[in-house]
Amino acid sequence: MASYDFSRDILFEILSRAEFKTMKKCRVLSKECNDLTYESSFMRLHSARTSTMVGYLLQSSRVPTQYLVSIADSVKPTAYSPYVTYFLHHRFRVVAAANEGLVLCSLSKFGGDSFYVYKPTCNEGGEVLPPPNPRFWRTKISMLVLRSNPLRFKIVRLSDSKDDAVDLDSKYSDEEDNFNVLSNEKSWHCEIFDSKSWEWKQSDDLKLTCHYSFMNTQEVSVCGGLHWLMFNDQQDKYTILSFDGDKEEWTMTSLPDSLGRKTHQDDQIAHVSCEGKLGLINHSYETKMLDVWILNHEKIWVKKHTINLKSFNEKVLPSPFLSFSFYSADTLFMMDLGCKYSVWVYYYNFKTGELKEIYAGKFIESAYFIQTDSEPVQLKPEHHIY
Repeated sequence: MASYDFSRDILFEILSRAEFKTMKKCRVLSKECNDLTYESSFMRLHSARTSTMVGYLLQSSRVPTQYLVSIADSVKPTAYSPYVTYFLHHRFRVVAAANEGLVLCSLSKFGGDSFYVYKPTCNEGGEVLPPPNPRFWRTKISMLVLRSNPLRFKIVRLSDSKDDAVDLDSKYSDEEDNFNVLSNEKSWHCEIFDSKSWEWKQSDDLKLTCHYSFMNTQEVSVCGGLHWLMFNDQQDKYTILSFDGDKEEWTMTSLPDSLGRKTHQDDQIAHVSCEGKLGLINHSYETKMLDVWILNHEKIWVKKHTINLKSFNEKVLPSPFLSFSFYSADTLFMMDLGCKYSVWVYYYNFKTGELKEIYAGKFIESAYFIQTDSEPVQLKPEHHIY
């Protein structure tokens, strides 16, 4: 078989015209192909050439209302601007989303509610999921796509056992409560929805010591798993809780020694998706520096960037309420939640200094990264379609 040594420019031209699914598959060909597809210049051109949607799904706590905000938007789009897309019917709330464009909706934010999943970019109806256990009061819910052809996704629903609905017929409830108190243990009921079987199943409880708590950050879906940032108040340090989508197993990953413990009260630690890998961001509000770490294939944290945000803060008033994520390999997405009546989002290319400011509206409570095409998908397997 003949081998071809394509230049970077040729690769850029070929991949930027490839269908979204083909482009994603090409990421495994080489490190160069992978790195190229995460550059902001590539993502912008690929989106334009293939009509791929890439941006953030913002959700307001009022109404609720959802909008898609992309890096191509105007400086101050409004609800009536052609640059901002009205996404969902106002009765639904987005409770989880996958990078590949699947959105999980609910009629209520918490509790034993029913769910609806669909791909909004393909302009087709979605599917109603069978209800999970009504006795469990949902605390966390997340979704990940395991594969796209055929589509298979899973939803993980965690419920704090202390919020269980009272079962008057059970003679074990008091004994279980006493055991948890004496053992210094906290249990989370774990339910998993698998699109392949199209049903919920109750897995073994996730058992943690009572000193662990979930940080107020969104889960991150990368490398076939879901990841949450946790804090242990007894050890005064952070850790990553991970769920393996294929094995359905839980693991804990320690942070780098320099990030594990709390330091300055205004310093911010967040876990992110960075070029398809699990990453960490450590933002110092005092020094205006931002360190970025990546978890490599050997499960070792490697520092990737140290970003000076001085030029950003010369254009935007400093705020301790910024949330961070990566839009691309060279561009940060930041959302200022300091004033709920006027929320701004920023795309900041830390290599070129280019800044895009977008007024996002009021009472924005969540932002989900979405990169997907408009191709229809079969959400429910054929043998479950009646």
